[in-house]
Amino acid sequence: MNRSPERFSASRRQPLLTGLLLWVLLVSRAVVALGQTEGQMEKVVITSLNQKTGIQALENGELQVNVSPQDARTFKKRGWVRYGDFGARGDGKTDDIDAIAGTHAFANQQGLPVKADGGATYYIGGKERTAVIRTNTDFGTAAFIIDDTEVQNRNASVFMVSSGLQPFPLKGITSLKRNQEKIDVSLPGPCLVTVTNAAVKHYIRFGLNQNNGAAQTDIFLVDKNGRVDRGAPIIWDFDQITDISALPIDEKPLTITGGRFTTIANRAESKYTYYNRNIAIKRSNVVVDGLEHRITGEGDHGAPYGGFLNIRDCGYVTVRNAVLTGHKTYSTIGAAGKPVSMGTYDLSANRALNVSFINCRQTNDINDRTYWGILGSNYCKNMLYDGCVFSRFDAHMGVANATIRNSTLGHMGINAIGSGTLTVENSTIRGGNLVNLRSDYGSTWQGDFIIRNCVFVPSGGRPASASLIGGSNSGQHDFGYICYMPERILIENLHIDDSSHPANYGGPAIFANMNPQLTDDSFREKFPYVTTREVVLRKVTTASGKPLRVSDNTFMFRNVKVVAEAN
Repeated sequence: MNRSPERFSASRRQPLLTGLLLWVLLVSRAVVALGQTEGQMEKVVITSLNQKTGIQALENGELQVNVSPQDARTFKKRGWVRYGDFGARGDGKTDDIDAIAGTHAFANQQGLPVKADGGATYYIGGKERTAVIRTNTDFGTAAFIIDDTEVQNRNASVFMVSSGLQPFPLKGITSLKRNQEKIDVSLPGPCLVTVTNAAVKHYIRFGLNQNNGAAQTDIFLVDKNGRVDRGAPIIWDFDQITDISALPIDEKPLTITGGRFTTIANRAESKYTYYNRNIAIKRSNVVVDGLEHRITGEGDHGAPYGGFLNIRDCGYVTVRNAVLTGHKTYSTIGAAGKPVSMGTYDLSANRALNVSFINCRQTNDINDRTYWGILGSNYCKNMLYDGCVFSRFDAHMGVANATIRNSTLGHMGINAIGSGTLTVENSTIRGGNLVNLRSDYGSTWQGDFIIRNCVFVPSGGRPASASLIGGSNSGQHDFGYICYMPERILIENLHIDDSSHPANYGGPAIFANMNPQLTDDSFREKFPYVTTREVVLRKVTTASGKPLRVSDNTFMFRNVKVVAEAN
């Protein structure tokens, strides 16, 4: 699914060798690196004075990095730089964020990889400073302690994986159609295109976290001639466009390896003030391999987290062999004025294409309900879990095409709305449903489900009346779009472990009772919910011995064609 596409103050200067003059003139210029928060720039000035290599942070927030000519020659000959070269102590007590950020600034300027010092423990306090990564980085076995107990800016990422390529507006495109094959542009190479129509609202949320929706948004991939990648198509009709831009895709992969990160959790008030003290990935064609993240210091209250790995506005990102941690669930008062559990994440993906998580797991029990589900995503396409052991998969404001294979999902299971094909194969699902279509966004999926070679353990083995497809839609709320159930569902070689069930259990149902009010022709849906056309069953078995049935609500699903093929 992930297809890779074809940068000390000093009292005075000292004379330098003539052969170094041109190099010094180049390096002595001020370098401005992307800062930690959107709309804010962080200034890094790099000099090459004939003095000791070091870092100085000024009162205005500017970071000055001096690299002596001799050290510069050594670094370039060696072929990489390390945090210790720029003064990082790595003793677990001294705040090393300035040295870390300065190391990356120099490495970015010179195109050099970065390595952490073996055996070091880097303490990162609450200072507002972001290390911008634009070259391969090996964190190795080094430890990083991120202390969130006193933070200057909760939205300041600790690391930002950034591209040197910049987005640019697209002119002359005034409308788009769903599944349009080409847009009329000529580009420098493959690009991600993000488009918005602020005049149309989608995802008008229902329930305790109700809201007025978000501007119609899409992100898709085009080649240099404007041809749209069929694997990540345009999914909405845009009658008008208020903003459209293209971001070139980095062709060369950037790799980040290793690292043992520990977050000392914030102790802020439990409300929706998300902390983003994380590794933000805003560059395409990135591989993160072998990273570990743990959490300590969680108490009886705290603000939620927006994802330690936060993947945004990019494509072709692979996270493999990662060990992550679910966050403790805290509650607050939601938009409807009632208590609500706050979503809090160690993984987050927003406006991202072709994102894969391979052979990843979490440190805490995937069935422990005191911890929130580990992933949240919005506006993504082609997401993959392969060989993962996580508490859940989740798509809030839509995913186009998702695959879960060779994986085990815990108490929150699979939660999704979206379009395209949802494929679940060779996996064990321990949620309340095999797939839960999120009711706060209309329980909508415009496309197909394919479920093969899976085991479903309803509610993790607690007594429950099992249903494979869960959700709810009253037909009375406008979500900003037509809501669909998957048009066709193929279920092949599924075992339902419903051995723990209530006394009045009638056997597992294909569909939950999506609308208890819809029991006869007298009910009127203001906003019709389009039900499934066909379900194909091949070799479905149950531990209870009870046969699979359609639903408690036989009227709602009366027109669904169920084909039970021979085993």
